[in-house]
Amino acid sequence: MLGIDPGTASTGFGVVRSGAGRLEAVSGGVISTDAADPPERRLAAISASIDALIAEHTPDALSVEDIFFGRNVRTAFAVGQARGAVLAAAGARDVPCFAYTPQAVKLAVCGHGGARKEQVQQMVAALLALESPPASDHAADALALAICHANQMRNVVPT
Repeated sequence: MLGIDPGTASTGFGVVRSGAGRLEAVSGGVISTDAADPPERRLAAISASIDALIAEHTPDALSVEDIFFGRNVRTAFAVGQARGAVLAAAGARDVPCFAYTPQAVKLAVCGHGGARKEQVQQMVAALLALESPPASDHAADALALAICHANQMRNVVPT
């Protein structure tokens, strides 16, 4: 499972493997772009990095944060563009994508949809048996997205 927390400046990623009744962190981090670069170069860099992650880890699915429209519309548009670059990279490699709201992810990982960033980081560390929480909240959010989807798939009963 590849989880992605999209952003133009920082896109978090987290790779989680599910097996033997537990989840295991495989990789996680942040894709950063230079604010001095034009938007098309930043989006191309995000897309290329996601493509490389998919090639390296061959995930069964990609989970991405759904767009959240807050007060800053400009930020929402930038996140939407980064999200589009992520979805395009996944689509080019035929990786199915699933979207989750921030509240759904927090509920799945922390037990309530209003959890703070620090709580998400702590719970991600606990659920994945990490020695310490991810330093970046973007990486923690991406791992939380992967955990959320892995838990959703456990609840799917084949027909």
